[in-house]
Amino acid sequence: MPEDVTARDLHPSARNELKTLSKENAEHVARHLAMASRLIDEDPALAHQHALAASRRAGRIAIVRETLGITAYANEDFALALRELRTYRRISGKDDQIALMVDSERGIGRPDRALETGRAVDRSELTTPVRVALAIAMSGARLDQGDLELALGELEIPELDPDRAFEWSPALFSARAAVLEDLGRTEEAAFWAHRAEVAAEALGVDEAGDEEIFVEDGLIDDIEDLDEDSDAADADAGAEPDDENENVVEPEPSIEDEVRELLGEDETDAAVTEADESVTADSDTDDSDTDEGRDSSKEA
Repeated sequence: MPEDVTARDLHPSARNELKTLSKENAEHVARHLAMASRLIDEDPALAHQHALAASRRAGRIAIVRETLGITAYANEDFALALRELRTYRRISGKDDQIALMVDSERGIGRPDRALETGRAVDRSELTTPVRVALAIAMSGARLDQGDLELALGELEIPELDPDRAFEWSPALFSARAAVLEDLGRTEEAAFWAHRAEVAAEALGVDEAGDEEIFVEDGLIDDIEDLDEDSDAADADAGAEPDDENENVVEPEPSIEDEVRELLGEDETDAAVTEADESVTADSDTDDSDTDEGRDSSKEA
């Protein structure tokens, strides 16, 4: 375990689930989960080992079983992934990993069970990213059965909008392109494949998460122009604000500025410091003491 990995590398909501553990054990589990999250893309096998280590210490914690299921899925151990994700759902009461459960059933070779699993949840209760991921998984299960038209129908959801891009759009567009390719509708497939590329590039530049982005043919050029404008704006960051901008808020004068205005520009820095100390000392007194302090300052 790298020494620079601490419990704080784990998301606060995940750390909150570990409060039932002892402080020392929670620290160890959190570090293993943080490492699993760090390695899941570049080294899923090692990520899975960290998830296993966490599960040996905290097997009844939902986030631990979820992590173990995800890392098992990443290593194509679909039976273990399905078992762990079912346990996670039972402990947490959440369906946010339903798409991986459907895909795990597919990985085991049971597309019928995959479709049953997906149909068993109320999609209106799912968040949009989960609902889109489920649609893609269900489409895959239809493909496994050889039902191409039904596979295409699973992707006919409100989120399938070629003119807008969200975090889930590239995967959704690509899935539709793949099904259309299998159906021999090559022109439509090329259109959606292109939309997937544009959406991915746009989201990579903007990093907007679930913020809506309008996807136009000239979008990438527009983004590059915006980047150039942004660089120019950064270069001019030190320029004086426009007097005509009514939203500009002038900074309040500091104590030193007020004292300099009262004493004149020719007064020394020592006088400013003395007045500053006087004001600081006066702030600890009551109202009458403050008035006396100010009178004595004026006499001085």
